[in-house]
Amino acid sequence: MKSVIINATEREDLGSKFARKLRKDGNVPCVVYGGDKPVHFYAPVLTFRDLVYTGEAKKAAIEIAGATTEAVMQDIQFHPVTDQIMHIDFIQLLDGKPVTMDIPVVLNGTARGVLNGGKLKHTLRKLSVRALPNELPDSIGVDISDLRIGKSIRVKELTTGNFEILNLQNAVVCSVQKARGAMDDEEEGEEGEEGTAEGEGAEGEAASAE
Repeated sequence: MKSVIINATEREDLGSKFARKLRKDGNVPCVVYGGDKPVHFYAPVLTFRDLVYTGEAKKAAIEIAGATTEAVMQDIQFHPVTDQIMHIDFIQLLDGKPVTMDIPVVLNGTARGVLNGGKLKHTLRKLSVRALPNELPDSIGVDISDLRIGKSIRVKELTTGNFEILNLQNAVVCSVQKARGAMDDEEEGEEGEEGTAEGEGAEGEAASAE
């Protein structure tokens, strides 16, 4: 998993008043848990761009006063109107200690049902994964090439590596819904059979006429 360097400053003054001032100055107040004690810090909002707005899961290498702490995001709060990052909670990565993280789902291929006119619905765009720090995946790839109209792919059908998916096993990851004018595989097959039968009948009639 790739890392994003966060050049941060430890917070000495805590509380909502100081947090508001940090945001006003273009910073994001944060806290990292999992070590001997929580560490409160802040960093410029642009520092988090490649960590937050990405299609892959990434680690954070948080550098404070010459010391580096590896961590992953556990929770992020956005302003309800402006979408500004308000606060981020991190969990420190420790060797041999499993950690839980949301991992993006990447759909690979074009669904068979979509080619027949169906509509793809991507229900779960992230999955909650628990693994050792060095086993965390960047993303979870799902091959949807054989997905037909009216069918879905559930969590229990996914292939996992050395990690555990914590979502409900029957939760739907993606599906193909029937749209107006769409043709599922059974209908397409029936039309093919009818066309063959009509062709055979016409050939038979021509043979009789001769």
